[in-house]
Amino acid sequence: MTSSTAFSGNPVLRVPPTSPAAAAAHFSASLAFHADVSDVAAALSAAREGGAAGPGFVVVDSRSTESWDQGHVPGALHLPTALVAAQAPLLLDRAVPVVTYCWGPGCNGATRAALALAELGYQVKEMLGGFEYWVREGFPFETWRGDDRRAADPLTAPVGTDDCGC
Repeated sequence: MTSSTAFSGNPVLRVPPTSPAAAAAHFSASLAFHADVSDVAAALSAAREGGAAGPGFVVVDSRSTESWDQGHVPGALHLPTALVAAQAPLLLDRAVPVVTYCWGPGCNGATRAALALAELGYQVKEMLGGFEYWVREGFPFETWRGDDRRAADPLTAPVGTDDCGC
């Protein structure tokens, strides 16, 4: 029995998994391109609490001004995707990695901003989940009215602890 015959009735395994070596290369590359919301929050918090000059990266919100005003990650730089090419060289240091975000998993604005920044010579990662998951995981955010925070959604974050165990 060939591997394709063994998996033919299973929709998950209809296309067989790749080799462990290919999977390791793929997932390693994925981690080089993406940052988790909770990891970004932890790094920003550690830098604030430790009195560090910064977390070693800058967070860029690539959404519109109206979206920014609705809420954004504290300390983020507002740089809408359409303005990256013109304003990034004035606002960002190429020696400092950038983490982009937009609304959430259904929006590719952060991906487009990351591409524009990479084409300009910046080291860049995209924050998975965007602002939606920042809020859903219960992290504080800023609005035009001031600071805000919502309770963590138990479907996206552990209840009673900041450590998801990932």
